[in-house]
Amino acid sequence: MELIRGMHNLRPAHRGGVATIGNFDGVHTGHRRILDQVIAEARRSKVLSTVILFEPQPAEFFTPEKAPPRLMTLRDKVRALRQAGVDQVLCCRFNQRFRSQSAAEFVDNLLVRGLGIQSLVVGDDFRFGADRCGDFAYLQQAGALHGFTVSDTPTFEVVGERVSSTRVRTVLQQGDLQQAAQLLGHPYTISGRVRHGDKRGRQIGVPTANLAMRRVQSPVAGVYAVRVNGAGLKGAQGVANVGTRPTVNGVDNRLEVHLLDFSGDLYGRYLEVEFLHFLRKEKKFDGLESLSAAIHADIDNAKAFFSQS
Repeated sequence: MELIRGMHNLRPAHRGGVATIGNFDGVHTGHRRILDQVIAEARRSKVLSTVILFEPQPAEFFTPEKAPPRLMTLRDKVRALRQAGVDQVLCCRFNQRFRSQSAAEFVDNLLVRGLGIQSLVVGDDFRFGADRCGDFAYLQQAGALHGFTVSDTPTFEVVGERVSSTRVRTVLQQGDLQQAAQLLGHPYTISGRVRHGDKRGRQIGVPTANLAMRRVQSPVAGVYAVRVNGAGLKGAQGVANVGTRPTVNGVDNRLEVHLLDFSGDLYGRYLEVEFLHFLRKEKKFDGLESLSAAIHADIDNAKAFFSQS
């Protein structure tokens, strides 16, 4: 799969495929229905399947202080799209110039002159262009004019409700990791490279791998039983804390993982942390002694979870 960073990097070889547009945050089961439709249509026509993304995501551009926490980083999103079988991803910079395009300019610049698509697959609630004046009906009219077809995607439901990134965030924030995994098609995962921390875990006999989050907000917070993959680990059991570490007056949002029955150096290695079971909320303790007791209780509870699962 090829990642195309910006419309200025489009080449003739990228043109003429079947495309879809969206945030694809989480690449959940509903997204994969869309991707399957795009990929199947592209293969029938022997052309490229294309996903069009925006960075930052529009909500992050318009109201950054109110934008919901991302389910995944751009790196993880691109990797998930590659695993889904997408041929190419066009990542457009969403800035003032881009958002100021009219619906007609959006279609002409991106879909016609840029990608020269033969077909577009979007949700029937898709809106675009300055003041969101473009909609599905407009796209159908534009497609008839410019020679590309437009089709929508059926709503995909789990347990009687539409699958969406918003719903995934909601169940994660409620600590319902089982339902989150059902919506995503796999356990919720955060990936990152292990960096040096403040070494306080070692001081209380519970060394942790400190992962760079690369995000201001996280859809999960608290203490969890987790599995860890990467750097030679496969399904290693652990306990993770996501939060600001109030007991030691932390300010930045961190993911710290203590691996059960493991010793070794993981600095600089890339790990994937799968969240399996919510143990408790993060809280401020009186000191390191109380924190240590709570962490050891967390470890015991995580071991009990793994012994029953």
